[in-house]
Amino acid sequence: MYEIEGKCSRTAFDYTVLGTWENVRSIGCDDYLGSDKVVDKCGVCGGDNTGCQVVSGVFKHALTSLGYHRVVEIPQGATKINITEMYKSNNYLALRSRSGRSIINGNWAIDRPGKYEGGGTMFTYKRPNEISSTAGESFLAEGPTNEILDVYMIHQQPNPGVHYEYVIMGNNAISPQVPPHRRPGEPVNGQLVPEGRSQQEGKEKEGDQEKADTRGGTPEMFTLESAQTFPVRQPDRFSLHRPDSVVPPAPQPPRQSRDHNWKQLGTTECSTTCGKGSQYPIFRCVHRNTHEEVPESYCDLAMKPTPEEEPCNIFPCPAFWDIGEWSECSKTCGLGMQHRQVLCRQVYANRSLTVQPYRCQHLEKPETTSTCQLKICSEWQIRTDWTSCSVPCGVGQRTRDVKCVSNIGDVVDDEECNMKLRPNDIENCDMGPCAKSWFLTEWSERCSAECGAGVRTRSVVCMTNHVSSLPLEGCGSNRPAEATPCDNGPCTGKVEWFAGSWSQCSIECGSGTQQREVICVRKNTDAFEVLDPYECSFLEKPPSQQPCHLKPCGAKWFHTEWSMCSKSCQGGFRVREVRCLADDMTLSNLCDPQLKPEEKESCNPQDCVPEVDENCKDRYYNCNVVVQARLCVYNYYKTACCASCTRVANRHSGFPGSR
Repeated sequence: MYEIEGKCSRTAFDYTVLGTWENVRSIGCDDYLGSDKVVDKCGVCGGDNTGCQVVSGVFKHALTSLGYHRVVEIPQGATKINITEMYKSNNYLALRSRSGRSIINGNWAIDRPGKYEGGGTMFTYKRPNEISSTAGESFLAEGPTNEILDVYMIHQQPNPGVHYEYVIMGNNAISPQVPPHRRPGEPVNGQLVPEGRSQQEGKEKEGDQEKADTRGGTPEMFTLESAQTFPVRQPDRFSLHRPDSVVPPAPQPPRQSRDHNWKQLGTTECSTTCGKGSQYPIFRCVHRNTHEEVPESYCDLAMKPTPEEEPCNIFPCPAFWDIGEWSECSKTCGLGMQHRQVLCRQVYANRSLTVQPYRCQHLEKPETTSTCQLKICSEWQIRTDWTSCSVPCGVGQRTRDVKCVSNIGDVVDDEECNMKLRPNDIENCDMGPCAKSWFLTEWSERCSAECGAGVRTRSVVCMTNHVSSLPLEGCGSNRPAEATPCDNGPCTGKVEWFAGSWSQCSIECGSGTQQREVICVRKNTDAFEVLDPYECSFLEKPPSQQPCHLKPCGAKWFHTEWSMCSKSCQGGFRVREVRCLADDMTLSNLCDPQLKPEEKESCNPQDCVPEVDENCKDRYYNCNVVVQARLCVYNYYKTACCASCTRVANRHSGFPGSR
């Protein structure tokens, strides 16, 4: 007898003879020892891939509307099905039968990754959740399908592309080969099998044939899946050719007698505690009369019954709620909604089945919707009050500063806020009909008298604002003064330089020079006494010559009185109108821009002093964040950050006298 030792793998069996690795042989898909035949992609043993057709492609259509979009149709009889997203996205794959039954991700509900039965095959749904992973979703199934299936994409963002591939049998396809049945004692691929084993196998085949007859005389087809998963065979089923140099040991017959027989002594433990498991009878060799268990060698091993599977614990397992993953939040900022699928399931016969919800009524159903907030949205903030109107009368414009501010108080681009809700930052303003106003020049710098009483003067003109540039009459009886008194001190005994009038310019236009006489004098009560220039040497002598510039016409800056200050405290501003007028009191552009009086200036910079409440203080150092987040509307923050919240409230409403 040969000592045979075997090692089984998924695709081949290796055997060693007498504990050595000298004759290593393998079994091909045709059950021949030493055969190198394998199943091709069409499921044909030893095929050359010509018996089927591989259908593949990539769905790259640009989708515009949200919802379900069909990707590809999987025909009946398809095998080796692979539907995979090109890379990760917020889209989902869905699968539905042509009859309308949803298999995966139907009815706007997202299923958990796992195995789902549909179309006569089992689909494996994968959705990588690792943050670092870029792999997309996928459906995988061995097939074959027994009906037409449709693959859909739940479109939520740009389509990354979906690769699909499946195999269908062609017109010239070779039927998968099934190892033929043989009679007891018949050679297997030219190799003999021991007689006892042949008899037992014959009985097994007859039993298989009887089972086939009960199904209508049609044995099961050898599918692609079964072609790749070989049943485990015991090493002694095949006899190896005995090498000439090896002498087998003499067979030792077992001790067998009719006083012992095989008897069932219980069953194995059930494979499951509920939902239909399986168990097998346990056969032991016992004495025929005493029923005492003895070693198996006392019974005929060839007569030992084959344990057949028996169902057990066929009552269904308790139903349970199967909770899917939460969907993406419906909004990228602010309060949104997210959904998840909650199904009532029961396990039966190693399969998880969806059942009616009432079967889970003994359990509290988990929520299917929930609020979510990824971050607080950016918002519009009005940073300044309206400016004064751009004109003192008539219709003008006023502006204010409007910024988009993030949830942490930073100024961000306007695009991050809702442009439809943006407050206006410019608007028209009507200051009423334009009225006549007095326009004034600045007072002259020099007093009319070198000593004693004198006057300083200015020009005054009545004009209508923004209507006419011509001088008018009728601005009222309160005409501003054109002269104001001045005094440079007493004149008696005073020594000073006396300058005469300037001569005419040396040229008629352009730049020239002017001359004048400068003498040292002492002014007495009624007359002037001319002195030696030495007497006035301690005084700065006025120039006796200066350049002169002749212009086509003279022009001066005129301005109105200052307006009222826009605020009584905390810094406001006041305005006036400034115009350049020629000698004939018409508008001119010949005034020196560098000498133009200011049209606007700040005023009342002192702080406003509201009532101080000693009990209203900030308890925390970061109350400015509470103000930026607009949390002062809540009583807790209004109390904890009393001073900051009150200051903001006063700024928006304005305390009395602040305008």
